[in-house]
Amino acid sequence: MKKIIHNFFCGQWSSSVRLDDKTVIITGANTGIGKETVRDLAKRGARVIMACRDLEKAEAARKELMEDSGNQNIVANKLDLSDTKSIRAFAELINKEEKQVNILINNAGIMMCPYSKTADGFEMQFGVNHLGHFLLTYLLLDLLKKSAPSRIINVASVAHTWGSIHLDDINSEKSYSPRRAYGQSKLANILCTRSLAKKLQGSGVTVYSLHPGVVQSELFRNLSKPVQIAVKVFSPFTKTTIQGAQTTIYCAVEPKLDNESGGYYSDCAPALCSSEALDDEMAQKLWELSCQMLGITWDQRFSQ
Repeated sequence: MKKIIHNFFCGQWSSSVRLDDKTVIITGANTGIGKETVRDLAKRGARVIMACRDLEKAEAARKELMEDSGNQNIVANKLDLSDTKSIRAFAELINKEEKQVNILINNAGIMMCPYSKTADGFEMQFGVNHLGHFLLTYLLLDLLKKSAPSRIINVASVAHTWGSIHLDDINSEKSYSPRRAYGQSKLANILCTRSLAKKLQGSGVTVYSLHPGVVQSELFRNLSKPVQIAVKVFSPFTKTTIQGAQTTIYCAVEPKLDNESGGYYSDCAPALCSSEALDDEMAQKLWELSCQMLGITWDQRFSQ
């Protein structure tokens, strides 16, 4: 009970760590916990690149965040995770213009939307939440390795317990449940975090996944009206976006994590994930399928 009360009312995680001369990329950074993560890391002195689908909204958020943080080194660039052409264009820009990327925060996500497909034909939740970030990480990995020590943070969810990886129907074409598809995408985040951490051992790049908590955010916009009403009723027991950003910030800056990689965190501490999220055989199969779907191979990047 004491831990539950602490998690509801603990407020912000406190740390004086500075990020001067560090570069951070945050996807989905113009709203919700992504925006609050930008605010915090900018106040620590980081150069922050907001990777956002809607540049108009991103620009408005950028101006607010620059004024609030006192940090003018915040930029906004276009990134649509539902389109691999957009992902490749964003990564090409970063690799060309940035001399370093010290922290990559794969934060953007969509939740329990009606069935639709990405520009490349992937089921939308799996395509955006998993494949989009998988490709982005792949394309930025060389720069992250050159910038080591560096960190990759994947915002997952306790909702990974809602789904399984359906290798024979990864795009949910035979059967679609918004809830199960969201769970599958979040489970994929954790499985690939663990796989990537193993592959990057000794490189100076560490990887983390996390559950931000049940947060009052725009993620709920696709839920049915009755469910949205229920969310509002229980809102006193959910986290604000500032509270929801704390575990992401913890994984980004906590010095104690320098020698840790592949873990899953919640409430700024190591957390338990499901047995399916610990299945190394499934993790390898998912890795191979993801590479196949995206037409990429990681081998050369790990050998450098």
